[in-house]
Amino acid sequence: MKLRKRISWLMGTLQRSLFPKLQESWNAPLTEKEKQLVSILELVQVECFVPKSSFTQSLGRKLRYRESIARSFVAKSVYGYPFTRTLIEALKTAPSLRKICGFDEASDIISESTFSRAFAEFADSGLGDKVHEALVERSLKTQLVGHISRDSTAIEGREKPVKKTPKQKPSPKKRGRRRKGEQSEPKEVKRLERQAHQSAEQALKELPSACDVGTKKNSKGYKVSWIGYKFHADVNDYGLPVSVAMTSASLHDSQVAIPLMKTSSSRLTYLYDVMDSAYDAGPIYELSRSLGHVPIIDRNSRGKDIIPMAPHEAARYKERTAVERFNSRLKEEFGANNVMLRGAVKVKAHLMFGVIAIFADQLIKLVT
Repeated sequence: MKLRKRISWLMGTLQRSLFPKLQESWNAPLTEKEKQLVSILELVQVECFVPKSSFTQSLGRKLRYRESIARSFVAKSVYGYPFTRTLIEALKTAPSLRKICGFDEASDIISESTFSRAFAEFADSGLGDKVHEALVERSLKTQLVGHISRDSTAIEGREKPVKKTPKQKPSPKKRGRRRKGEQSEPKEVKRLERQAHQSAEQALKELPSACDVGTKKNSKGYKVSWIGYKFHADVNDYGLPVSVAMTSASLHDSQVAIPLMKTSSSRLTYLYDVMDSAYDAGPIYELSRSLGHVPIIDRNSRGKDIIPMAPHEAARYKERTAVERFNSRLKEEFGANNVMLRGAVKVKAHLMFGVIAIFADQLIKLVT
């Protein structure tokens, strides 16, 4: 069954069967937001990826409550709740939301500290990444994708930036010609050149992820700074995030292009890599072509005159708005503007719940 038909069948089943049964059993109509959450949870099925190992004793509740906690964190992203305590209050006061997440009675809802411990476990196990990878595998593996648009967005943190260690100045070179038999110092291999021979996992592990200060030019050409992180994403033509990564705010966008490109290429088949001028670097062009893609990258003038894109390239470059819309939705609708956590691992986990919610919501939009 093709993707569109499969999603259409699921949505038809929800509309005809599940929603009426829920409203009848709960004796209350479902709001549009609750219907959206039910649809997203049915597509995501996050409870299937909750670790079944026994940290039950640390939670103090039955295994099924761990699955309910995971569903609740998806709900937190869908509703845009900034704090876990806000989510808990909503679960206590909204019976339909509570039952959708898997808590039968208000007395079943566990404490905020237990929610926090469970979230830490989910973050350490990479739950969001596993769910996202499975969604891409299930939905896009057999699809031929035209364009992958690549970009990053600023994520403001709630912690102090780490202090950078000053770089050591290289020892001055000796003047004049080298003596006979004297060997020159080997040139330092740049990160982009090294990444070309690394796996995506190895390249991502080398990238800094600590909270620090980032600076970039906004749409009006002014420099803006923030303390926090950068979230990088590969997005297809339909706004579905294929690969994502989170790094320190100060890292240049080009340093993440190659591992993202390799990850996306392993997950699906696509034709064009579409990127802005921050990614205008030789190794990125070379790897894109070696993977069978056509790189469409805006040229960085670097103070010189540049040849404008050909008309057909300029038309394809407009597809890059897909990743801009994804970044906007992640921030404004799915919680990326409300990062109230500390530490890169937990911040990434918070963002990943938003990513999987967007993926499911965007799939639903394709058939409605």
